[in-house]
Amino acid sequence: MIELFKQPNLDWMGKAKYFFALSGILLLAGWTSIFFGRGIRYGIDFSGGTNVDVRFAQPPNVDKLRSSLSAQGLGNTEIQGIRDIANASSNEVLIFVEGKGQDEDALQSSRAKVLNALNAAYGVTTSGKLDFNSATPGSLALFLTEKDPLLLTTNAGDRYPQLAKKLLDYRDSEASGILTNFDDLSKASGVTPAVLSAIKANCTLGPFAIRNVEVVGPKVGAELRKQAVYVTLYALGGMLLYIAFRFEWVYGAAAVLAVFHDVLITLGFFSLLHFEISLTVIAALLTLVGYSMNDTIVIFDRIRENNRLLRKEAFADVVNKSINQTLSRTILTSGLTFLTVLVLFLMGGQVLRAFSFALVVGIVVGTYSSFGIAAPLVVAWNRWRGQGVAAGTGPAAGNKNRGSENVTGRLAPAGRR
Repeated sequence: MIELFKQPNLDWMGKAKYFFALSGILLLAGWTSIFFGRGIRYGIDFSGGTNVDVRFAQPPNVDKLRSSLSAQGLGNTEIQGIRDIANASSNEVLIFVEGKGQDEDALQSSRAKVLNALNAAYGVTTSGKLDFNSATPGSLALFLTEKDPLLLTTNAGDRYPQLAKKLLDYRDSEASGILTNFDDLSKASGVTPAVLSAIKANCTLGPFAIRNVEVVGPKVGAELRKQAVYVTLYALGGMLLYIAFRFEWVYGAAAVLAVFHDVLITLGFFSLLHFEISLTVIAALLTLVGYSMNDTIVIFDRIRENNRLLRKEAFADVVNKSINQTLSRTILTSGLTFLTVLVLFLMGGQVLRAFSFALVVGIVVGTYSSFGIAAPLVVAWNRWRGQGVAAGTGPAAGNKNRGSENVTGRLAPAGRR
């Protein structure tokens, strides 16, 4: 195994008070923001509402959009621009209409109100012509069948539905979802001059296109929030039982408290930086729970092994040596994983931004809590129970120490009672 450090000798337990202070500051800052600041920003999955993804031909005027939405009675909306490295000029925004207290029919009507607001903001009127940028495969196929530019009469079959699909595939893939010039369609497969002429004469190019609409009712959102909390608690409870069986209950409690600490700090960062909590973020939180627990178990397992070999050393010294011995492994695995999720955060785009941010923060905090929170909690418990003088008091001591005297002449406590 590659070792980054040759026999490090850091006094981790001597710095435990600084670790606790750092965690206290992070928890205080994050949860002050949650209770007295912006609070936790729930995505449509949990809060309920309508999410409309709109792409524009030109950079949109957000203030103008917001005024137009307010005129439609949608004042409680949020407009978020979508930018990523691969397509910095996407001219795409997410319009979220909150749905608290609304029924399903009201949420469904929000899409129509958003569309009316967009039409009013850009002066779009119904001219009887098909808007190519808003066309669906069905509407475009019906238009082509009616105009019959290929003169197929009754022998058209599925030619026009296939042609409509090719035209819209070109619009969505090559033109990024919105076409600005009809002549560009000549590059699409199967487009003849007659087809292009018919589209030019009978279609328009709207200044925007609605790419996707998501509607979630408030009842569904509340149920999802409750299930997310239950899933996280079930995961923590299962891990507590496993570690209590594998080591001792105090080790399980320390590991679960450390993981709980990781989740609370990550949620605090979400509030401070105004990231959105969605179902994908819950998946990321559960991932970091498992990742942090894995690091903690590796350290605990090394502590157990060293307890068998270093019975005469103080328990805090055994813990220090165990952390130092696993330090290279921790930095290698956590460092490489961190670099991977950091690239995902920087280049993964808007859709994965909150998910990857949870992993970036979670990996850093989870790695830190394994040696800065979980291990010091076990040492503090042993000191409180008066079991920190000799290493033989750990989980490996078992029944061998019962009734025996350690080197200091005091009764060596049992490892598992």
